[in-house]
Amino acid sequence: MGIGSQNMKKELVSILTDLIALPSPYPPGTSVEICAYAAKRLKKAGYKVEIATHKKGVDNVVARMKGKGKGPVIAFNAHVDTVGVGERSNWKTDPFKAFVKGGLVYGLGAGNCKGSMAVQLWLAEEIARRGGPKKGELIFTFVADEENLGPEGMEFLRKSGKVRPDALILGAQTENNLIVAERGVMWAKVTTRGRAAHAGNPSAGDNAILRMMRLMTALQSYYDKALKPRVSGAMKSTVNIGMFHGGHNTNVVPSACTVEIDRRLLPNEKVKDAFAELKRVIDGAGEPKGEYKVEFLTGTNGFFAPENGQTVGAFEAAVKQKTGRKVKFLNATGVSDGRYYADDRIEIINFGPGSGVQGHAANESVPIAEMVEAAEIQFDVVNRLLG
Repeated sequence: MGIGSQNMKKELVSILTDLIALPSPYPPGTSVEICAYAAKRLKKAGYKVEIATHKKGVDNVVARMKGKGKGPVIAFNAHVDTVGVGERSNWKTDPFKAFVKGGLVYGLGAGNCKGSMAVQLWLAEEIARRGGPKKGELIFTFVADEENLGPEGMEFLRKSGKVRPDALILGAQTENNLIVAERGVMWAKVTTRGRAAHAGNPSAGDNAILRMMRLMTALQSYYDKALKPRVSGAMKSTVNIGMFHGGHNTNVVPSACTVEIDRRLLPNEKVKDAFAELKRVIDGAGEPKGEYKVEFLTGTNGFFAPENGQTVGAFEAAVKQKTGRKVKFLNATGVSDGRYYADDRIEIINFGPGSGVQGHAANESVPIAEMVEAAEIQFDVVNRLLG
């Protein structure tokens, strides 16, 4: 099959059609069926394939092919899970049946991330058809649990040592541009305690919501000043109070209140330092020590791949050769599965077809032309890196 041929376009659309027809919202749901589909294709192509599972029903695929010569280990990644359908009435077509119109493929996950998965499956098969890499090792990973922050997906593959590459290329909706820098994330939970009493006599109690309001006012006041200068290009260090729960009845003074906080960190900020900073501010707000608790929930550091890295350079050259344009470097607003490799000092690149505004939206779609272009560019990248 020739690169850029009509057969290539048909094959990409056919693979994506199959993927959309395999429901994989998670959580709840399962990745077993869609991973079995990918594993079957990759085994047939000649890859050494493993279904890696840490939690029943949450399967991941790891496929390897080695070259004869010495070279780098290059890993591709796309997540198989999607968000849920949401309000079915918002969809103009069946979300689990690919609909092709105007050069676009519509369906749940078409953009995030099954369009990239289809491209990577085609890429894996095309490379195998041409004899595989001449040097190094090529790995394709198709993982679950990305939409749930990934503890059973890419985090499991990293911690278990199953996938430890020199460069990691993640499928993403970048319109075939590059994201090489990503902010870290730290989540924390604050709980305040009080004493319940009848609302008709509030002074007899101790209002946990009011205590939380005092703590959050102190925290926001601190961050308004402290985060203002923390800027790197278009990236900013941010804080968001995302969840607030307190009380159980209108006529009762609440005895407990909880909030959950999201901190987005510049690549040079560390999760442990961000949590220590938050706790220090809370501890200094003047509330009795036994009446509140600060807990770390989860977090990963950010990353920055140098723009003069070997893999980034291969992408720049491939984009120029295949499209005639200079690659753009975009800024990420969210986080990807690349965050689990942030401390490994490897090149981490997000690249793929589709626009980020399509992700997690009803009637999401991906342009077929961008899928073809993404396949051509990444085929060229592999040739440059692994021969």
